[in-house]
Amino acid sequence: MTTAQDVAIIGASMTKFGQREGEWILELLAEAGLECLADAGAEAGDVDHLYVSNMASGEFEGMTGVMNALAHDLGAMPAYTQRIDQTSSSGGAGIYAAWQSIASGASEMTLLVGGEKMTHRTTGESTDIIASVTHPEEYKHGVTLPSFAGLTARHYLERFDAPRESLAAVAAKNHRNGVDNPHAQFQKEVDVETILESPIIADPLRLYDFCPVTDGSAALLLCSEETAQEYTDDYVVIAGVDGATDTHVVHEREDPTIMGGVVESGKGAYEMSGYGPDDIDVAELHDMFTILEFLQMEGLGFAEQGEAWKLIEDGYTERDTGELPINTSGGLKSKGHPLGASGIAQGVEIYEQLVGEAGPRQVDADVGLCCNVGGFGNCVITTIMEAAR
Repeated sequence: MTTAQDVAIIGASMTKFGQREGEWILELLAEAGLECLADAGAEAGDVDHLYVSNMASGEFEGMTGVMNALAHDLGAMPAYTQRIDQTSSSGGAGIYAAWQSIASGASEMTLLVGGEKMTHRTTGESTDIIASVTHPEEYKHGVTLPSFAGLTARHYLERFDAPRESLAAVAAKNHRNGVDNPHAQFQKEVDVETILESPIIADPLRLYDFCPVTDGSAALLLCSEETAQEYTDDYVVIAGVDGATDTHVVHEREDPTIMGGVVESGKGAYEMSGYGPDDIDVAELHDMFTILEFLQMEGLGFAEQGEAWKLIEDGYTERDTGELPINTSGGLKSKGHPLGASGIAQGVEIYEQLVGEAGPRQVDADVGLCCNVGGFGNCVITTIMEAAR
């Protein structure tokens, strides 16, 4: 059996994120899948396992069996197929499953494609589909993920004496990064003043504290490191990956500012990789809401509890000048959040940073981390990647 250090990524792609009119989930998945294979110089017939990360194609489009249909459209038959659904962390769960398939020796080459088609639904319909991840006792009272975000943000700001501007600074930073990402849904800067004056969604969070509803797809091609060396000298190794859960009922958590799934999955990924928080050069965090960037920074050990906002204000996470650039892709905030694709798109960004293909977003990095969150921290996957030595 191979080890974690033997699993490599040799190809990556993502479609343009945003409103993709006239294109449906299978077309988006096929676009990313074909581009990923081409990026690696591989053929569909080389794929042993084909995994599709997708939360709700049935609810959004009335279509199931997307993994089998994609194998047909790519010409990847007779590859084994599986759909990975772990709500908004489906992409990260897909990375974990694809890693397991290679590390176990069950597959010599695994293609992972994630995507979602969402914008054809109304905001209310999309919100209701996404809110179905909450516990039934919370859901029946009309509690949605934005509600949890607003309540947690207010508690955090008051408890740790953090200024409201610090959350706006997260959104402003990620929008600046998104300007240089040609695949991002929003490629425009937004200043702190505009963010603070935007409409209230879940007090104290406003419109620009939330990621958009998005169509899009992303893909990664995994294989053993030995196989990777037959294709390229520039590849990435998955050094550590782990997943964890937290209470499904959010109000049962002892401390709402601590995401147990982030802490535990990060701990497992660090242990497997042999790296620690100080070794990470670049990170992609799940900023579905701006407050989540604070909570993940603290849960992953990049900041002490209640201190992340100070690092943001000090410029610690800035792309060009900070010690730990976070969300160089623009994050979910600017890049967009097609549920099943988001965790894979995080992996695409870290891959491109580590092989030096991030263009104007490029930072100096040998080790990168991505953290993909499902629900309001109900399930989390943390992945650590390193450039091939």
